[in-house]
Amino acid sequence: MTETKKIATNEQIPSSSSSSPSRRLQAVKFLINCADQLKSSPIVKYSALSLFAHRFIPHLSSSRYRNTHHHWLLKNPLHFPHLQLFSLISLWISSKTHDSPPLALKTLKSIGDQCIKDQHFTKTDYLDAEILFLQSLNFEVGTMKNSVFLVIQELTLKLKEVARVGEMVSFQVCCDVMDLIYENDDISRMFVESPVYLAAAVVVAVYAMTVPKKMCEFPVVGWVNFVTGCREEDVMWVVKLILQHVVG
Repeated sequence: MTETKKIATNEQIPSSSSSSPSRRLQAVKFLINCADQLKSSPIVKYSALSLFAHRFIPHLSSSRYRNTHHHWLLKNPLHFPHLQLFSLISLWISSKTHDSPPLALKTLKSIGDQCIKDQHFTKTDYLDAEILFLQSLNFEVGTMKNSVFLVIQELTLKLKEVARVGEMVSFQVCCDVMDLIYENDDISRMFVESPVYLAAAVVVAVYAMTVPKKMCEFPVVGWVNFVTGCREEDVMWVVKLILQHVVG
């Protein structure tokens, strides 16, 4: 468990790996907003965030991106409307993986026409962007195994089984906290680096925020240590970061 460096911002996605994606935060917020408008299931939403924020955006700073991509949608530096388009593509791919039937292209384009203000994209652009997105991932979409989302889901269910106050630790509130975590580069890196620690800390943070003080008798930190094997001091360090960001 180590602290991570802040990501700076600029107007466009730069090519240098030493610089960060300019509008990463805005693009992530855009993705979350579109997922909510589309009423995407949590697993679709967080799978899309994982594909987009943890795999596609880092690819934009890689040498492979700089040396191999010449398509106008990936022209370097990448403009923000193009980044918005690729965030929608991550939702589309995630829906194809987890939904039956998946999100229709017509619906996806409709939300894009509504929310992408500075550029219009055709259906062909969406199809091209999907191929480019998949190529950037080497067509390896992967699974959500051991993701923060699934670990939180499991922990909240188990907490309800062992403690009455578990009913107060809402899974939806945990998801709301996850959305806010994506706004903080330091914490959001833990989605990849320490998913179980982050999941444990989210559950503890929501417990602290939602369970009345007079009912906080259940040793939730010790319990997550027992269930996950995460060191209590490390969990509390992440909890502090989360609470400072969410309520501070």
